[in-house]
Amino acid sequence: MKKSILILSAAACVMMAGCNSSADKSGKTMSGLDPRNFESVVDGKPTSLYVLKNAAGMEACVTNFGGRIVSLMVPGADGEFRDVVLGHDSIADYVNIDGNFGALIGRYGNRIKNGKITVDSVEYQLPQNNYGHCLHGGPKGFHNSVWEANQTSDSTLVLTLVSPDGEAGFPGTVNVEVTYTLAGHDLDIAYKATTDKPTILNLTNHSYFNLSGDPANTILDETVAINADGYTPIDATFMTTGEIAPVEGTPFDFRAGKKVGQDIEADNEQLHNGLGYDHNFVLNSKGDINIPAATVTDSVSGIRMEVLTTEPGIQFYVGNFLDGKVSGKNGKKYPRRGAICLETQHYPDSPNKPEWPSVVVRPGETYQSHCIYRFSTAK
Repeated sequence: MKKSILILSAAACVMMAGCNSSADKSGKTMSGLDPRNFESVVDGKPTSLYVLKNAAGMEACVTNFGGRIVSLMVPGADGEFRDVVLGHDSIADYVNIDGNFGALIGRYGNRIKNGKITVDSVEYQLPQNNYGHCLHGGPKGFHNSVWEANQTSDSTLVLTLVSPDGEAGFPGTVNVEVTYTLAGHDLDIAYKATTDKPTILNLTNHSYFNLSGDPANTILDETVAINADGYTPIDATFMTTGEIAPVEGTPFDFRAGKKVGQDIEADNEQLHNGLGYDHNFVLNSKGDINIPAATVTDSVSGIRMEVLTTEPGIQFYVGNFLDGKVSGKNGKKYPRRGAICLETQHYPDSPNKPEWPSVVVRPGETYQSHCIYRFSTAK
């Protein structure tokens, strides 16, 4: 998508409130980012890099362009800190290279069939940007919006956005607030929104994790456990069929934990349809944020990540569309299956499948969702 972008000089950015950042403008972040590369204007709005730190030594860098998590430094078993997410070195790269690295997704994370929804008997047509379906709110979704940012402490960033009625075809003026907090070894993401008209909402984060800390590695040897007895099969256009299928006896059984690569090349229709794993899992945690929904462990770095959520589902995607051509941070190329995404969510196409948990939000109600990415080291 074409966007207007203006790269500003460092001197000009100092004069703009929107370019404020907790990082020292004379140096780089712990993850090696230069905050000046994020000081820009996109579609007439200023962008910046916000650097969160806490007493545990963790660092998260977030830009208000798309609410994207640009880097995340966590300690490995050897005590060394590693950047465990994929991303880019500058706003220009995020604008010019198609992708959702680290992005805040809305109004609707994942796919809606044929881009059509009906709310209170009124049909709405949404963008059809993926095999005829609406993916991640369309090309002008929240991931390509410039958010208002308020860093309330060293470890907390609050992003806000007003999405007007009819934006990308969605009904209702929606006021959104998303709070990123580094607490201990947790990256905590809290979503909140209200609307003035009945609408649908399904917000998530699209970080690409590689717990080895080396994005040149694939994630096929990382061990994943998903606390789910069922998943939602897809057709050849990646659209859910409406079925909830058992994982038992299939390559989708991650309940006991296994390496990503163990069954990914199995002769299985669902793996063919998804080009690997790109499926929603129906979580046994049932919205209890105290019960882990998924766990990823890298045996080399020793880093373990637990995902906890109030959502009923999680999208498990393993970078099947990465192709080794995209240059990320420090000019490194990202290989196929070079990252894991665990997007907490309501199920894809829920608006068109009334038997699934509802995503309708009405005036007077507050949409809320909570996700925690919790890091530790494997024992």
